[in-house]
Amino acid sequence: MITRLGCVMCLLAGLGLAGEPQARDGRAPKTPPTLTSLGRAGAPREPARLRLTGEIVDDATARPLPARIYIQGADGAWHFPRSQAADGAAIPYKKQRGDNPRCVEMHTTLSAHPFTVELPPGKYTVTVERGHEYLPATQTVTLADKSARVTIKLRRWIDMAGLGWYSGDTHVHRPLDELPNLVLAEDLNVAFPLVYWVTEAFAPPKSSSRSPKQDPEAKPIAVDAAHLIYPRNTEYEIFTVNKKAHTLGALFVLRHRGVLDKGVPPLAGIVKQARAEGALLDLDKPNWPWSMILVALLNVDLYELANNHMWRTEFGFPAFGEPPPAYMKIERDAKGFTERGWIDFNFQNYYALLNCGFKMRPTAGTASGVHPVPLGFGRVYVHQSKGLNFDGWFKGLDEGRSFVTTGPMLLAQLNGKLPGTPLAGAEATNRLQVTGTVHSAQPLDRIEIVVNGVVAKTLQPANRKTERGGHESPIDAEVAASGSSWLAVRCWEPRPGGRWRYAHTAPWHVRVEGMPLRPRRAETDFLIGRVTSQIERSRPVLPAAALAEYEQALRVYQKIAETAVD
Repeated sequence: MITRLGCVMCLLAGLGLAGEPQARDGRAPKTPPTLTSLGRAGAPREPARLRLTGEIVDDATARPLPARIYIQGADGAWHFPRSQAADGAAIPYKKQRGDNPRCVEMHTTLSAHPFTVELPPGKYTVTVERGHEYLPATQTVTLADKSARVTIKLRRWIDMAGLGWYSGDTHVHRPLDELPNLVLAEDLNVAFPLVYWVTEAFAPPKSSSRSPKQDPEAKPIAVDAAHLIYPRNTEYEIFTVNKKAHTLGALFVLRHRGVLDKGVPPLAGIVKQARAEGALLDLDKPNWPWSMILVALLNVDLYELANNHMWRTEFGFPAFGEPPPAYMKIERDAKGFTERGWIDFNFQNYYALLNCGFKMRPTAGTASGVHPVPLGFGRVYVHQSKGLNFDGWFKGLDEGRSFVTTGPMLLAQLNGKLPGTPLAGAEATNRLQVTGTVHSAQPLDRIEIVVNGVVAKTLQPANRKTERGGHESPIDAEVAASGSSWLAVRCWEPRPGGRWRYAHTAPWHVRVEGMPLRPRRAETDFLIGRVTSQIERSRPVLPAAALAEYEQALRVYQKIAETAVD
């Protein structure tokens, strides 16, 4: 399989890219004719082009690195280099959200070979990144009258694999033949491309025009020992019912073995097959119309605590989906969600579900390929003490031995145990000690310990500078839990322009006999209201079997509400 993929990558590299300057709308900028640019026939003549070549290397070893590169001219135009090597690869990515010129992702992912690009004279900013474990590097290059060459050195500020943690992105929309280049350039250990993608109600994935003509094998593709791709995953993202607009939302089925042969809704058929094959159900965004129905009905496994509206570029979806309830006190502005408000809403919706007894494990997905975001910008790290193994990594994801991040690396333990580890008996009723370290590229603003959805303790980070150029902040705090509870740790890393990066552990669940966890009344009212409104909205549209599933989900929440506290 890798041989075939490698051939495709070589073909992509061989095709190259013209390297024409790009305006903000993605088209070549127009250059007005001048006396010197007009030829004898009066036609405008292209300005002389100069060649910029370069290489990207590891700062410590000088070895060539695959990476993601941005080249932008002083006029705002973007440029896309090609690989100089016959067996190299350079994959351009050009995405813009609507007409917002600041909400863009314009980069090229390069294999570990020298690159080249032809540019008109001028001043250029070259930025190189590689996932979250390397510090970004930026150089300014001025091309006046001759070509130039640059060497860009990337410094690794933390080695997570060396600490037994391996990253993944569970929501990928990049073509399968591009992924060997991408996972190496982003240093992403595990990728789950949603190869099957259906957007119409009742249609089986195989019939979708977005699905492949040939089915990939149901086994991981090893790009190398530390980078894997599992290609048999399905997204149900329903926008139409009986060819008419009626959005339901998205649900992912990860690592199924056979090709799913049923459409939705109803959902019972695909869930039965998914469970039989050991697949996991992954909830996309919590405020799709049917999201809270899915949780109660299907006992969904994974919750994207870093989802595909969290980007390297400016936040672009302030008005998306169902509005948040008043009790959450979400930050909003005239457009809707702020970026910080969107993050907080996703957290609080997750906390409400945990308080209701749904032990969903966190994950992260970017939908790179659809949105202006690099692969793995939001990623989930899973612990594997003996090195990367796909089945072991997937098991760890399911068990919650994990944290999600858009930047910081959050290594925390409760009573010496990794996230996802249940605590019970004497250990649950005695002292609860949170320990660990947060590593970050930039200084943290704060570290928070969350108990049953409430910030129980806020820690001031030490932000000690490390030899590698990062920062580290130890954690050592005692917390109290009254009865059965869940605990998690999260941290915030401010960035320029009012932006935020964050990390969040999977929860630890603490069980005290005879003292069950009880949700808050506001949470169950919110969930019941969400389902009730969707039943009424879909009653004229969905078939009886689908509505019966909605009613079943409502009864689940109503039963939970009997235990709620004010």
